[in-house]
Amino acid sequence: MSIILHLLSLIQEQQKQIIWLLSFIRKFISLKQYVFEDSKSPEYQKFKVDKPPIIIKHEIFDYKNLIKYFKNRYGKLIKPIKIRNNAISNVPKSAICPRCKAPYNYLYDNNGGKGQYKCSVCSCVFKTGRHFEKPTLFRCPYCGKELAVVKNRKVFRVHKCKNPDCQYYQNNLKKIPTNLTLEERFKYKLHYIYREFTIDFFKMNLYPVSKRATSFSFKKFNPHILGLVLTYKVNLKLSTRQTANALREVHGINISHTTVANYAMTAAAVIKPFVDSFDYKPSSVLSADETYIKKLGVKHYVWFIMDACKKSILGYQVSHTRSVGPCILAMRMAFEKLKILPSKALKFIADGYSAYPLAAQKYNLETGSNLEITQVIGLNNVDAVSTEYRWVKQIVERLNRTFKSSYRNTNGYNSSDGALYGVSLWVAYYNFLRPHPYNYWRPLNTVDALNNAELMPAKWQILIKLGQLKILKLQEKQVG
Repeated sequence: MSIILHLLSLIQEQQKQIIWLLSFIRKFISLKQYVFEDSKSPEYQKFKVDKPPIIIKHEIFDYKNLIKYFKNRYGKLIKPIKIRNNAISNVPKSAICPRCKAPYNYLYDNNGGKGQYKCSVCSCVFKTGRHFEKPTLFRCPYCGKELAVVKNRKVFRVHKCKNPDCQYYQNNLKKIPTNLTLEERFKYKLHYIYREFTIDFFKMNLYPVSKRATSFSFKKFNPHILGLVLTYKVNLKLSTRQTANALREVHGINISHTTVANYAMTAAAVIKPFVDSFDYKPSSVLSADETYIKKLGVKHYVWFIMDACKKSILGYQVSHTRSVGPCILAMRMAFEKLKILPSKALKFIADGYSAYPLAAQKYNLETGSNLEITQVIGLNNVDAVSTEYRWVKQIVERLNRTFKSSYRNTNGYNSSDGALYGVSLWVAYYNFLRPHPYNYWRPLNTVDALNNAELMPAKWQILIKLGQLKILKLQEKQVG
């Protein structure tokens, strides 16, 4: 009996402490800034990605099949329109229904000769040059109203629900403070928004064979000098001019910096297919980030998606804009190395930039996967998500610093191809040749052919050979 009384007294003491803690939180910790689930900053809500809308697609019919269907199903025969009392038809003979391709004698003049017509077969209302009924309708998933196009961007259109009685809008309106001015109110995201892509990034070829992919028929130099060029330029982080000077002063090889640049570009084009299609056997934790480079003095962006556990780079893209398109391509490149489609078991960590959840939404719609993005926002661990996944974000930030240390000596790139192949050459070095302290100062990925070479120029030559073999397999698939 004494033990039971002792346990009851402990429970009562714990209850008092819980009540005191709850009263302390309610009194001294303000929860107004955590009104929205994503971030305490109201400006960040404009980048929030909502769930997909209700998509209604209008099918294209054949008017002859429709006439037969109505005859068999309802016993109704749709006949061509007859003009009575010798009246002149306002429908031109060149007019055709855009949905069922019915000719002019099945069309009504719908607005008194002003150019609007109605099909008697499929009831499509249209006007010459444009449809009155859209081929695809987007409706709000909360209120069912049709979305309105409010902005047109280069790769997508922004659709917005303008219904003031929408449940989504009313719920967000209740969350914001009531004493805000009209200008402060626009900082919050209140209406439902959907972005429709106008470019299909899933039909783009991720692994095109470059025209620079040649057999390296040397006229003046040999493969060993090519290996020396890549060793000095990539491994030792020298510019093209510094590489040419090093070969001249150390090895007595008189080579120009233009030849060095051409060798690097051609080698990158040959090695890239092997690096991009290699089986990295990735883990279930991926991290993504973007950094900037310069091309002819103009800011460009490099997107990296890496395996946070094994440290290999799985996807990368170079783009002139920080839009969602290159992010989708980098995701495709990384996810193709997975054995199964991305699911909730996969942890994909990124920063607070809205391109990542938007790309994930598009990827889920196209592939039917169940990918979710975990966003680590800010520089400090102010929430549970940042505290748990900060280490993953720091790994990809460390990767950016490693890349920048080799990029700065190049003073930027002179072309888009030079930027892409320069990055791909560095990715090949990072994944297969660079010693990593994480892997006991050995390369991240083991290739049996590379184990037989001791010196770095020979390893570069072996990578080029592996790339050429991969290109031959890709060409055989294209021919087959």
